Amino acid sequence: MGNDALTEEHSSGQTAAVFRETQSSEEFTTLRRKHRGFVLPVTAVCLLWYISFVLLAGYAPDFMAQPVFGSVNVGILLGLSQVATTFIVTMTYVSYANRNLDPGARAIRERLEKNEGVR
Repeated sequence: MGNDALTEEHSSGQTAAVFRETQSSEEFTTLRRKHRGFVLPVTAVCLLWYISFVLLAGYAPDFMAQPVFGSVNVGILLGLSQVATTFIVTMTYVSYANRNLDPGARAIRERLEKNEGVR
């Protein structure tokens, strides 16, 4: 178990040293920073949103049961918005990754496939 890429020869003939060099490169560090800069805040917001929903459902049932229209109450609308949030976050991340992450990842991958490493 573990990261075999750091201890074994890669199938394309690259050594672990090339992978370590790539991981410590400025280009890879920038790519990782961009990824974390998006993922960590969005994850925190989504977790807070979900925890708020659960707490409201558990501790404010009267609020959640307030009718909005017909048989639809606040709880149903907030529950459906949880599902909508998932789709919105997914679409936003895909767009962000396509614009900001994929070009850098592609450049690193192409260099590694050519067995050059990242300098």
